[in-house]
Amino acid sequence: MSTPISNFKHQDSQPWYKNYMVVIFVIGMPAFVVVACIWFVYYSYQIRDSVVRDDWYMDGKTLYQDVSRDKLTYDLDLHGKMQFSDNGNVVFYLDYPKQSLQSGKLLDGTPLVYPKELALSISHATDIKKDRDVVLQHEDGNKYSAQVDIDPVKAKYYLQVSHDGKEDWRMQDVAKLPRSEVSFSPLPVFAES
Repeated sequence: MSTPISNFKHQDSQPWYKNYMVVIFVIGMPAFVVVACIWFVYYSYQIRDSVVRDDWYMDGKTLYQDVSRDKLTYDLDLHGKMQFSDNGNVVFYLDYPKQSLQSGKLLDGTPLVYPKELALSISHATDIKKDRDVVLQHEDGNKYSAQVDIDPVKAKYYLQVSHDGKEDWRMQDVAKLPRSEVSFSPLPVFAES
């Protein structure tokens, strides 16, 4: 006995490319994924991470941080105070220990001299476009000043004041700017060694 071939009552009268299921699921969704991937690749390239700003270097496959400048700050017992004003003026006071001021010599025996200029680096925690590098000029005594344009939105910044030369030291601190004052002290980690 032969079975009759069933007649399809409903046949699609339109071609496959006009079917909404084909347009949405077979063409539309893969096309959307491709466009989204291209956009994410472009966007990730635009917001890529910046280079680390510190005294790091690579030796083989191991990373080291050069802390000799921080150690010298501790050994010389250097302190500082930075004041920010609303007009962008930054004033830094470099404080030598009382013993050095009385003897006229630093704790390592070198003559006490206030450098003509100090380097100031203000690095935003996440946005490299908000980083500022300026030179603090010596005015008189222990006072240094410079003009810095800091973003008015309060954010975390890494501050570094350094002197490059025979006495190659640096002072570091982390602060939320803008604010009126930041104090710098030697890193306490060297007291343990």
